Amino acid sequence: MNESLQNVSKNLRIVSLCTIGSRILGLMRDQAMGVLFGAGPVMDAFTVAFRLPNLARVLLGEGALTTAFLPVFVSDLRERGSESAARVTWAVFLSLAAFLCSMIVLFEGAVWSLGLVTQLSPEATLLRNLSALLMPYVVLICLAAQLGAVLNALGKFVWPALVPSILNLVWLLSLWLLAPLWQDEVNQAYVVGVCVLIGGGLQLLFPLFILYSNGFGFRSDWRLAIGRVWKIATDMLPVIIGMSITQLNAVLDSFIAWGFTQPADLSLLMPLPGSPKYPLLAGTATALYLGQRLYQFPLGVFGVALGTVLFPLLTSHAQRGETDKLRADLSLGVRLVIAIGVPASVGLILIGHPLATLFFEYGKFNADDARQTGDMIAAYGSGVWAYCGLLILQRGFYAIGDRLTPMYIGLAAMFANLILNLTLIWPLGGRGLALATALVAAGQCAATALVLQRYVGRLLWGEIGWTTLKTILATVVMSVTCQILLNLLDSPGLLFGRAIRLGVPLTAGGIAFLLSARLLGLVEPWLVIAGKRSPVPNLES
Repeated sequence: MNESLQNVSKNLRIVSLCTIGSRILGLMRDQAMGVLFGAGPVMDAFTVAFRLPNLARVLLGEGALTTAFLPVFVSDLRERGSESAARVTWAVFLSLAAFLCSMIVLFEGAVWSLGLVTQLSPEATLLRNLSALLMPYVVLICLAAQLGAVLNALGKFVWPALVPSILNLVWLLSLWLLAPLWQDEVNQAYVVGVCVLIGGGLQLLFPLFILYSNGFGFRSDWRLAIGRVWKIATDMLPVIIGMSITQLNAVLDSFIAWGFTQPADLSLLMPLPGSPKYPLLAGTATALYLGQRLYQFPLGVFGVALGTVLFPLLTSHAQRGETDKLRADLSLGVRLVIAIGVPASVGLILIGHPLATLFFEYGKFNADDARQTGDMIAAYGSGVWAYCGLLILQRGFYAIGDRLTPMYIGLAAMFANLILNLTLIWPLGGRGLALATALVAAGQCAATALVLQRYVGRLLWGEIGWTTLKTILATVVMSVTCQILLNLLDSPGLLFGRAIRLGVPLTAGGIAFLLSARLLGLVEPWLVIAGKRSPVPNLES
């Protein structure tokens, strides 16, 4: 196994394991939210309000900023030394803090002025208040993510990967210990929102301490690197648009779900004769959010982790002009995405409803809510392979310095998603929103792969093709095994019975896939699991 492949495999396992812990805590958090609030107006408002700061975290903190910042940081670290890289780090940190704080002030003013210019419904008032409360989280998490990017570039992958767990722990404690002290659901939502901000503060302090301990503490001469900040800022805008499409589509799904949901007064969609009824029922926005959280489990554990590990490597190859190595690493990334993403997509389609029942059908979250959430998990889950593929292929463009092409492809995808959203909600309801996002992601992924080859050369499609064929065969065996067990097992209401109905098919299906992979010579799953060739010989790299 070559050194590049060995490093990718090792760091991927590190980031994935940390992400698994965070995602498990996140599932517990969402389960506790469902128990406390159910799939009603308060939960709908909270999930939609948290969309905006969470989107900013994904785009600025973990996406565009990292993508634009890392090449500059790596270049300074290699060519000018650690002092220059540290100055760039703090110049970006302070400039980003000033920019985000000013944007938050403008946002808060705009949000609070809404009540002065128009009469808001109770649902809209709650959404406004929660949005205003949660938006400062953007500053904290984006700064934390920038520091995490520095640590990744220094080869420190563990500490940044642990940061999301901090928020989930604080959030869980607020749901278990603080929120129940209030009786009114609205006040409980405000209490949870305040605790989210506290968690964001802790998320910032954690990597800050680690950075200081690694010799990258504050530099008073940071103004010497302000020119580098301007370069990063100008590079970020097209990256924000290009990397944001899947996330923006998910946010658009939520706002359409909220806007097209039947209000409590059962009014018609428009105050005109013959106006149609609202196509969506209360709880659709919550089901969408929870469905996204479940499909993001494999996306975060594998897709985001692989992108985090590969991007510094791709950037290094591009800066050295090593096109062959760049193409080989991109092809490796595609092979890993296919071998893990395809069975993950099929698995979520098969077990979407048992997942929703096990994790969420408690307290105020009833069987209908769980059924709707299961539909969302299956629809969104069908595109896991495409979401993961986009994370890898777009970083290929950014590594070679092309930030415009992914943006153009993404804008076209966003327009297609909007058209499909407004078309599919009428025959399919909320499932149409999730399915539209998955279909558009698949098309965007294919287009990105085809165009990327104009710049880096033809990917290693022979190897990719064999990986795809073997993956499909192994996935068929997994699917048959899983479906047979799902049909044989009942769905009792007790927690243990639900866990059995989910756990047995999931475990048996996973074992069937891995055994089939071994027999077929599919090496990529073993790279992720064990980081070595065995038990499959003749690994190509």
